[in-house]
Formats: sequence, structure tokens, C-alpha cells
Amino acid sequence: MEQVLRFEAHAFGRPYHAARVRIPARARDTELHTHADFHEFMGVVSGGGEHLLTTGVEELRAGDVVLVRPSDRHAVRGSADGLEFVNVAFPSSLWQGFLDLTRTAGWSSRGPVGFHQPAAVPVFERALDRFQTNPSTYDLLRFWTDLLELLTPGEPGAPGVPDWLAKACTAMRAEENLRGGVPRLLQLAGVSAAHLSRSLRAAYGVTPTAFVADLRLEHAASLLAATNTSIAGIASRCGFSSQSYFTRCFSTAHALTPSEFRHRSQRAFVP
Repeated sequence: MEQVLRFEAHAFGRPYHAARVRIPARARDTELHTHADFHEFMGVVSGGGEHLLTTGVEELRAGDVVLVRPSDRHAVRGSADGLEFVNVAFPSSLWQGFLDLTRTAGWSSRGPVGFHQPAAVPVFERALDRFQTNPSTYDLLRFWTDLLELLTPGEPGAPGVPDWLAKACTAMRAEENLRGGVPRLLQLAGVSAAHLSRSLRAAYGVTPTAFVADLRLEHAASLLAATNTSIAGIASRCGFSSQSYFTRCFSTAHALTPSEFRHRSQRAFVP
């Protein structure tokens, strides 16, 4: 059965979670799972294997770095020599805020993103070491900064995020703005609809409608996992016109109804 993993189940208030994962030769695949409310970076330290995705199978080898987003259904398989990687998980809200603040483009499209960068392995090891001694948010920021200096997503010369767009995108995470939808995003941006659409596509690879929908579903997933608010209440808080419409959208994105997602997330863990 597919699992839905929730960040706070094992983070216990810490800003990120880090672990060394070893999959021996001939071991069974890890369980297929999705993330309720967090992103994770996987840094392959040694050995090799396969990343099992709904879109296909991708090879894993020492020096590979993979970013996995919420709702990406995935599992990991070790090769005949086994597989060892360091996993660093962190709340999606903090990650998006970091991207907006630093005007970093190329990380917000859907689906896992992979790189081969052996120099990144020490960055993961340092993050794991810091995690063992009561890590701070600053330690998480250092991990992101050190890692992004080595990784260059997207097309060469991809434009940065303009200040006005970064501020508008950050402000849209507030519930009162989410309820206002694309019209509210336009107000916050202070530009024409056409200019907003062009800028969002260039910076994040999505339309304004898709951007708002993703934020609403991300916030809804967090509320389902972390609160006892009714599904109708969550639909209203996130800006959906009705509970039935919210259920259709959520089920399409997660392949689970909101009720099923909530039930599974309550038993979730971060590996």
C-alpha cells in the first residue's frame, strides 16, 4: 500500500531531517510513497541502484543528487552492489520561501529533478553531521546554499525572479490571499495579466492558474496532515469553491481522496 509521509512525524520541531540510508544487495525495494508536506534531496554516496517513479525508472549512481517534491510517487531499489545515500528532508513552505527570497529560478517545475555532481556528497555529509547536534534553520540554509552553488537547474542563463514576483509569490502563501486566487495574485503583483503569465512561466515554468492551484493543494495537504479541521473547512480556507471540487482536484493530484490522505498521513514517517 502506498504511504504518505509527513514531515513532523519524525522531525519533532527541528527545521530538517537527515538520515543515512543503506540498501543492501538483493534487498527489497523501499515502499512506494509520496510526501504530504515536504521536499527532500537525496545524495548518493556509494553503490548504485534505481529510482522508481510513476514516469519510469532512473538509474542512481554515486555522486547523483535528486530533488523529490510532494506528490511525487517514488521508491528506491539497490543494485547488486547495494546503495547508500544521505536523505535530507525539509518543509515545502520553507523551501519555496527560500527560492522566492533568493530569486532562484528552475526549481519549481513538477516532477523529480536529478543531477550528477560528486562534489555535492560532502555537502550532504555536513548536513547529516549538523543534524546530529540540534540543528538550526541556519544549518538548513547553509545546506541549500552550498548545494545550489554546485547545481544549476534549467536552461543556461535562465532569468532570475524579479523582486515584485518574488514578493507576490511569497504573499500568496497566506490563506487570505490563497482564497483570492489569481485575481489576488494580480493585485499583489501590480502588473498586467499577460506580464504576470510571462514572468511566472519564465521563472517557475507554470501558469498563474497552475501556480495558485499548486499552492492551494500544498496548503490543503499540510492542513489535512497536521490539523483536525473538517474537509469542508479546509476547502474553504484554501480557496476552493466547494468541498466536491476540492475533493476532485486533490484526488487528481495525489491519487487519494482528502480523507484517505489524512488517514495515511497520521501513520506516516520520514525514512
